[in-house]
Formats: sequence, C-alpha cells, structure tokens
Amino acid sequence: QVQLVESGGGLVQAGDSLRLSCVASGRTFSNYAMGWFRQAPGKGREFVAATGWLGRIVDYVDSVKGRFTISRDDAKNTVYLQMNSLKPEDTAVYYCAAAQQYSSLRSVVVDYWGQGTQVTVSS
Repeated sequence: QVQLVESGGGLVQAGDSLRLSCVASGRTFSNYAMGWFRQAPGKGREFVAATGWLGRIVDYVDSVKGRFTISRDDAKNTVYLQMNSLKPEDTAVYYCAAAQQYSSLRSVVVDYWGQGTQVTVSS
C-alpha cells in the first residue's frame, strides 16, 4: 500500500506560479512511476505529467508543455509539479498518483491516488 498526500494548491491570478508537492509513504517510493492529474468541474480526470524511474523520463500533456515541470526527490519520497504562467483553464483539483507501469499513467491507469489539492486561477 502507498499513501499519497498532496499540498501546495491555492488561489492565484493568471500568470502566477504554484508548486504542488506529493509525499508518499508505505512501499518503496523509487519503485513507482509518479504522475499528476487534474479534474475540472464537470469533466473527467485528465493526465497532466509523469515521471519515471529516477526522473530520467518525463511526459506532459500538450497544454502544459513549457509551463509545468514534474520532478521527484526519492530521498524525500516526494514528487513535485512546478506550475508557471498559470491560466484560468488550469483550474482543477490536482491529484498525485503512483503506478508500477510508467506507460500506464497517460491512460490514467494507476495503482494509488492521493486525495487531491485545489488549484484555482483567476483571470
């Protein structure tokens, strides 16, 4: 079992930045690929970013490329999502997730979910 706890969400203005953190406990963190997802009101959960073993591979949805950066610190059992140049359409609940298969993250197939943190971007 892996427990995931996100933090760092909040209310910001368009153009601002936020850094989300997700701390994992339980099984060996470094064994898992990690991802960030988001869900806006009335919409399905969407893949945002993923990082594989040791952070050597990363992937992003096109809408956040060049603005968001995913990273991981295995010594701290933590994965981050640095979000710059935020837009109102980035408003959503952001979820952290762990998966044994890196390739499954883009398909929103994960083994463990966090509880989510709200990000609201005003125009």
